[in-house]
Amino acid sequence: MTGVTRRPVTGRWHPLRTAQLTIDPAFAIGPADRRLFGSFVEHMGRCVYGGVYEPGHPSADPRGLRGDVLELTRELGVSVVRYPGGNFVSGYRWEDGVGPAGDRPRRLDLAWKTIETNAFGLDEFMTWATAAEVEPMMAVNLGTRGVQEACDLLEYTNHPGGTQLSDLRRKHGAEKPYGVRLWCLGNELDGPWQVGHKTADEYGRLAAETARAMKMIDPSISLVACGSSNRTMSTFASWEATVLEHTYEHVDYISAHTYYDPSDGDRASILASAVDMDNFIREVVATADHVAAKQRHRRKLRISFDEWNVWYQSRLQADLDRRGWVEAPALIEDDFTAVDAVVVGDLLITLLRHADRVGVACQAQLANVIAPIRTRTGGPAWRQSIFHPFALTARHARGTVLRTEPVGPTYVTKRYGEVPVLDTVAVHDEETGELTVFAVNRGNTDLELHLDLRGLAGLSASSHVSLAAGDDPTATNTEAEPERVTPRPQPTPTIDGGRCSLRLPAVSWNVLRFSPAGR
Repeated sequence: MTGVTRRPVTGRWHPLRTAQLTIDPAFAIGPADRRLFGSFVEHMGRCVYGGVYEPGHPSADPRGLRGDVLELTRELGVSVVRYPGGNFVSGYRWEDGVGPAGDRPRRLDLAWKTIETNAFGLDEFMTWATAAEVEPMMAVNLGTRGVQEACDLLEYTNHPGGTQLSDLRRKHGAEKPYGVRLWCLGNELDGPWQVGHKTADEYGRLAAETARAMKMIDPSISLVACGSSNRTMSTFASWEATVLEHTYEHVDYISAHTYYDPSDGDRASILASAVDMDNFIREVVATADHVAAKQRHRRKLRISFDEWNVWYQSRLQADLDRRGWVEAPALIEDDFTAVDAVVVGDLLITLLRHADRVGVACQAQLANVIAPIRTRTGGPAWRQSIFHPFALTARHARGTVLRTEPVGPTYVTKRYGEVPVLDTVAVHDEETGELTVFAVNRGNTDLELHLDLRGLAGLSASSHVSLAAGDDPTATNTEAEPERVTPRPQPTPTIDGGRCSLRLPAVSWNVLRFSPAGR
């Protein structure tokens, strides 16, 4: 391969020279579903209280919704938001979060060892979702509850009226049904940490019966069965196989969750995290297709990758252990670095590359808790480094995802072995003729990329922006310096005969935009 001069020593980088990439509209994967740009609001830490909801804040509206967070959510380009959990949902009574706020009970939340006031609940979330211009994705409690409670929640949210629960919703101020279309059947019930942890057979049976009953109430809804909590679970794949043997005919998605922890300082490996996500998706798809073949289903099940992010997980237990039962404590409020932003950009590339089978994806979480948006109680909100790759990908990944097969150098990592230095995906908007290429240079030196665009005649380059971590990989955005890590313009390449060349800075995430000539 061009640019590969020798086999690297483990943990060290290849000398980087050049890479090639050919893009052709004939190699289509599928449409870039807007639901790939989802987020997650859980009753955890300060995601809700002090995040999306803070009565008395200078920007808050009469309902207590923080206006600055709403504005940043819209700028982020979030399409769908999963609520109310997460681990939280496995012990949650949805009825606690509706009706007059003064009548709502205070409860112990076993998931995160906090006191839940229930000042913010279902009705407030639906009001917030409308203001944020996002689609709600609700989760039902299959940890400590079951079929009836899930049906009750669906009746409250989606039934027009004339029944006890639908009329209760109307009494609470929502005359029209909320019309929630996307539902999670529990959360991470394979995990021993989960309240109501179950075996695959126990969960699969309960999920199938819940799904069947919910679709009797509203056949238009789409349902997500719980997949494994992560790829390293000892039950991974066997869990999916057993659960889907129970649920395949009743559900529309199987979930996947993963987080990547940079705590050990192995920068070469953390930059290659998308390699693991890519394998994870392929393995879940293979397992689902095996069950489909075994049961003679023609329909292809899709993945809801409804929890993913970079997360310094080693810090969590200390956060939980150092306090008693309190309300909305600061919990895993990680400060994301420039390197973390490059990793997040690469994970988005992977999700797009599997657009034919990944139909929903939710970055966890939206505000404060391992989040792109940070706030200070009573103070400002600002964009973390990881805000930028998400926002730009959501803005520009419109149209058909194209398959790309870059040729270039590799390097060796401790976690994943030999991996490519360059990772890419392209999205072509047939209506406008515009092409967007997302590219990550994982290497610690600049990479020269040669693009062949002859399959898309008449294009001219319009922009190249890069978020580069090479100069200051540990830089973060803070309240004092909210724009320290942000994408910067790069020289725009010139296309000659359908070809162009450009430089990708060391350790960088890049967006290359091409438009029809004359536009």
